[in-house]
Amino acid sequence: MIARSARRRIGNDNTWPGFVDALSTLLLVIIFLLSVFVLAQFFLGQALSGRDEALVKLRDQVAELANLLRLEQAANAELRMSVGQLSASLQTANLDRDELSSRVRDLQGQLDAAQSRLSSARQTGTDAESALAELQSRYDAAESELDEERRISREALAEVDRLNRGIQALQQQLARLEAALDASEAKDREQQAVIADLGRRLNVALAGKVEELAGFRSEFYGRLREVLGSREDIRIEGDRFVLQSELLFASGSADLGQGGREQLRKLARTLIEIAAEIPEDVPWILRVDGHTDRVPINTPRFPSNWELSTARAISVVRFLTYEGILPDRLAATGFAEYKPIDPGAGPDANRRNRRIEFRFTQR
Repeated sequence: MIARSARRRIGNDNTWPGFVDALSTLLLVIIFLLSVFVLAQFFLGQALSGRDEALVKLRDQVAELANLLRLEQAANAELRMSVGQLSASLQTANLDRDELSSRVRDLQGQLDAAQSRLSSARQTGTDAESALAELQSRYDAAESELDEERRISREALAEVDRLNRGIQALQQQLARLEAALDASEAKDREQQAVIADLGRRLNVALAGKVEELAGFRSEFYGRLREVLGSREDIRIEGDRFVLQSELLFASGSADLGQGGREQLRKLARTLIEIAAEIPEDVPWILRVDGHTDRVPINTPRFPSNWELSTARAISVVRFLTYEGILPDRLAATGFAEYKPIDPGAGPDANRRNRRIEFRFTQR
């Protein structure tokens, strides 16, 4: 019917076709815009689930407007009104879309903040669980240590009780020991008095023996001087009877020469005569000391002066034993070059330091 009415108006007015074309073009543009709007609303509805109800209403309005446009193509004023309404609705929809977009951005920001807080809370929960596990482990360890301390305390108490009983027993023993000690001290004082008296008597006896031995030593040295004659290489120095080594040994040797044997034989006979006069209770001994000079020696037999001085003293002791002197009355020692009687370093000092000394002394 709208088409027939349009044809009747076309026959009456030539301007209508241009208007119709323009209106058709406008409708196509509007329909295109509506299509774009519908597509935009569709995609926007997919993105914004919270606006489904508004989009359904808008679709209903668009469908109603399309029906009106198809039914009322001739009503320009009504169409313009509809276009205005559609434009207003479009603006409103755009505003709603912008508002929804803003709300979506706000919600996204809130969501990000919430996720950040959730991550922080999860991390805090994890840290708290770790701390709780550590505290539980410490608690278990402390509980175990407490049990061990309790066990040790019980053992310590038992040990203290045992020690107390032991202390009581020791105190009783100590009392008995103190009583015994008092008795022992009294007896010890008596014995000390006896020992002091015996020591005094012994000292007196020893002093007497020493004086007696000194007398025999003087007699022995005097007779030796008479027997051996007054020679420069035989001398008496204090309590020592000194023979120079050249009188007994060759240089660097520990073998007695013939002249040395004759001198030692005289010494042995004199000592035997003197020994026959000495009482048995006098503890005498003849010590033979070997001395060398500072000139070192290094031979297979005598690696140093220690060996040479000792070997010479032993040779003299062996010869005196062979001549009849009892071995338990003789002793041999070697001093090498470390007991000089002349501190000099010349030939005369070396000759004086090379010597055999006889000491008539106590055991």
